[in-house]
Amino acid sequence: MARQSAENSADVVLAQQAADLIEQRVTDLEKPGQLALKVLAADLGVAPTQLQKAFLRAVGISPWDYGAEKRAQAFRANLKETARVTDAIYAAGYGSPSRVYEQSGFLLGMSPASYAKHGQGATIRFDIVDSPLGRLLVATTAVGLCFLAFGDTDEGLQTELALEFRNADRLSRDEVGLRGVLEDVVEHLETGKLPSRELALDVQGTAFQRRVWQALLAIPTGGVVSYAELGLEMGMEAGQRAVAKGCATNKVSLLIPCHRIVRSDGAAGGYRWGVKRKQRLLAMETQRIGAKECQKSRDPS
Repeated sequence: MARQSAENSADVVLAQQAADLIEQRVTDLEKPGQLALKVLAADLGVAPTQLQKAFLRAVGISPWDYGAEKRAQAFRANLKETARVTDAIYAAGYGSPSRVYEQSGFLLGMSPASYAKHGQGATIRFDIVDSPLGRLLVATTAVGLCFLAFGDTDEGLQTELALEFRNADRLSRDEVGLRGVLEDVVEHLETGKLPSRELALDVQGTAFQRRVWQALLAIPTGGVVSYAELGLEMGMEAGQRAVAKGCATNKVSLLIPCHRIVRSDGAAGGYRWGVKRKQRLLAMETQRIGAKECQKSRDPS
């Protein structure tokens, strides 16, 4: 009993030290990457697994979740104090408006509508166009974009959509009404430019799936992490399979970038739309990052 009490006390002390460090850094733009588990652990002089276990036992969530919630709280608080959304974004420690845009559905509580009972009661519009990764289908409800898929044929994509939303009241092709949505998505794919803020998402998942998706959104463009690394960050020492399953349930892949997850050996691993498309996506992002760095080196300022 005394030994268990001592362990509990040690966990609380370590968790408090980590929490203090997270709160100091969560809005500090001068320390990018300082909330990563391995960085926190190194700064506290312990192993990542030791910190993860102690924090989970003492606080009930992982250090990563704690930091994400603290940053979200700061963002919501700043929104109440400033008229400029951009000011609130940077004051909360986000590196760019894109981080908030990409995570807005999770941070601000966007209400999902279409996935309960395979779209029962929903009216869904869709269209299909060419893209750098083959034929691209997007589908929307009245709330927002609910499905995105790449494929080789229109027939195959329509079959996949019909199966995913087999209980929808109506599926209809709308080339004119969805032109702007498709242009937004294709431009994002080709250039990395964020879709307009009007392009809301209508997605639903379990609490765990949403945690995985939010973690994916935190991976910067051009970056990759392994299934195991993401699982560890989320508090699961052997979380590769769970993370992979969370990625597989992502119905708007590309906008929620599960292509940035790779195997521990560096291999691409699986991808809903095929490994070749995953490799192509990663190559496109790497090329864009390289081009930006090259431009910075040429800029005399």
